[in-house]
Order: sequence, then C-alpha cells, then structure tokens
Amino acid sequence: MCRMRNSSKNGLVFRSEDIKIVMQEDSYSGRSSRSHMIEGKSSFNLLFLLSPHIHLAAHNCERQFSFEKNQYILHYSPEEQVAELWTDSKEILQYLQIQINYQYIFNLINPEENLESADILENMIHNNFIFLYNQTPPTMTVEMHMILKEIMTYSRKGVLQKLFVEAEIIKLLILIFEQFNEKNTSHPTDRTPEIIRQLVDENYHRNISAEEIGKQIGINQNTVRKEFKAQYQTTISEYASELRMLKAKKMIINSDIMIKEIAIECGYEYLQNFTRAFKKKFGISPDQLRRQ
Repeated sequence: MCRMRNSSKNGLVFRSEDIKIVMQEDSYSGRSSRSHMIEGKSSFNLLFLLSPHIHLAAHNCERQFSFEKNQYILHYSPEEQVAELWTDSKEILQYLQIQINYQYIFNLINPEENLESADILENMIHNNFIFLYNQTPPTMTVEMHMILKEIMTYSRKGVLQKLFVEAEIIKLLILIFEQFNEKNTSHPTDRTPEIIRQLVDENYHRNISAEEIGKQIGINQNTVRKEFKAQYQTTISEYASELRMLKAKKMIINSDIMIKEIAIECGYEYLQNFTRAFKKKFGISPDQLRRQ
C-alpha cells in the first residue's frame, strides 16, 4: 500500500491480485503538501493529477516533472520505485494512482495475437504515453473524469466491485489509446479541433458558445464551428448535449442523487427541459430509468 503523509482523505480505494487504486486528497491548504508514492515491480501506473502545480521527483531519476491540474501519465516501472509528489505553498495535493500488474495488461492486450496489440504494449513499456506532444502531458477528458468518479463512488464490494473496476479501467485505457492515436496521426500544428473539443469537455455543464471559444483561442467563431464539425462530424452543441446526457444517465444509474440535482449538475436549469431531452435521447424518462 502506498505510504501517504499529511492527509485525511487518502489511502487504499481498491485492491485485487492485479490492480491497486490509491487516492491522495489533503483536507487542508496553507502550507506545502508532500506525499510519497510507490510503483510496484513490473507494473503500469496511471497517475491522474487532480490539483494544480504538482511536482514529481522519482528517487532513481535526477529530473523533476511539473504538472497542471487534470493532466495524467501512464508510466511503466520495471522495478519498484518511490516518487515524491508535492505542491506549491497553499495548494492542496490531490491525485489518484491506479497500479496494474504487467501480466494483467499482457493478457488483456495479448500482443502475440496481432501487430496492433504488440505496438500498444511496446508503447506502454517505453512510456510513450507520458508525453504526447512536445513534452506536454496529456489532459484528462470529461469521460475520464466521469470514470474516476464512478470508481470512487461505487458502493458494492467483492466480485461485483472487482468486475466493475476492471471494466472501468479498460474504458480508461481505450480513451488513452484513442487520445494518443489522435495526437500522433495529425499534424502537430493543426490542433484546433482538439483544442475546441477540450474546451467543450471542460465546460459540458454549460452552453459554451462558439463565439466564446473563438475568443479564447483567437479565431473566428465561424471557423470554430467549421473546424469542429469537419473533425468530429457533429456540432458543438450536439456534442455537449451528448456529454451531458451520458453523464446524467450514469449518475441516475450509479447514484442516489435526486433527479433535479442531476439536471442542474448537467447544465439544465429546468427539470422539465432535462426530462424532455433525456427521454428524446434514450426513449425513457429519468424516473423510469431509476426505477428499473
């Protein structure tokens, strides 16, 4: 188990023969916060940085790394190693570590089956998923945030929890592989659609406009709409609506939060508008889904 310091909301979230999940979340701010994280021998470690200005130094590496909020890395460790993480003064330290045994990933991907699987495992072993672009760590998508929240709030134990966690980790890996492929098959200077989508991901709960996006990235709002639709074959509003509906559906199924509160969380001021949109999307009302 990871050894944590100066925290009250941290520790082991889940552990099986192949997977360990540890959450670090300080309950206070006001002075520098530090933590030690252990990566096991022959393990893949997903590290999601959930607070700003986190610094990392591995004990067997002279270099230090700095991360912004919502960045992540996928790191392979052939030997057990300890890393120290800390934040700047007055910042709360918050991150989540998912450690997965090498053999589990090997069996899951089955690199002996085809060349694509072998390439994925090769990229993972050589840590090509740490920095995707010009030494810039990748940014978590809204889907990744939703998966982490579901893992943290899942209440059942035993076999059901194990199956649920494994399924969610597979979803995370698929999202990471897709993000890696997207960034490495396009020209590095032509990232406008990706940047637009990232802004929509971060603001799915409100109606962020093409005009607002354009002002943030310095292009005309018509170009924003055109670039996004050309890349993703949908409009910005349709994409944001899809994200809201998917989040709402998962919250209805996996939580006891009131439907009205879920509607507000997903950007709907009026419950009737939310119910109408939800039924149009899934063919069933939120109340009916919860009663199933």
